[in-house]
Amino acid sequence: MSRIGNSPITVPDNVEVKIDGHKITVKGPKGTLEREVHKNISLEMDGNVIKVIRHNDEPANRSLHGLTRTLINNMITGVEKEYTKELQINGVGYRVQKQGNDLKLVLGYSHDVIYKAPAGISFDVPNANTIIVKGIDKELVGQIAAEIRTKRPPEVYRGKGIKYADEVIRRKEGKTGK
Repeated sequence: MSRIGNSPITVPDNVEVKIDGHKITVKGPKGTLEREVHKNISLEMDGNVIKVIRHNDEPANRSLHGLTRTLINNMITGVEKEYTKELQINGVGYRVQKQGNDLKLVLGYSHDVIYKAPAGISFDVPNANTIIVKGIDKELVGQIAAEIRTKRPPEVYRGKGIKYADEVIRRKEGKTGK
């Protein structure tokens, strides 16, 4: 029995959900999201409660059961209130600026790195060393934050680079630490 898959999803009053066969559309104050549901999983809506049902207990369907429920719950949460991911830049001379919708990253390379914002994502730069990625799609927000982090991952000797705000970098001793 999937504990996650069996728990019902309660839809808030300001969110509208439309189920059309294996396609679900969630519309809220922040925007609209759509997703195709696997053919072995069905959705039932009773009032403001959504139930995710699997047809049999095959291992593939059991794994899809909880996944589908979590994805739909993330869609509802995203259109109600945005997801955010915060990144911090550490290093002498490393900084970020917002140019329109895009980011201009100065990361110690011979050129500045320009990162273009995809559709559905917005950036907030409260200071020169902080980037906040915002959007209604949790998967896309995480992916964009990970792509920005790959431009200069944190290194373990000096701690320079781009890291998540809640990430802890374990520092190594250099050659003089023997």
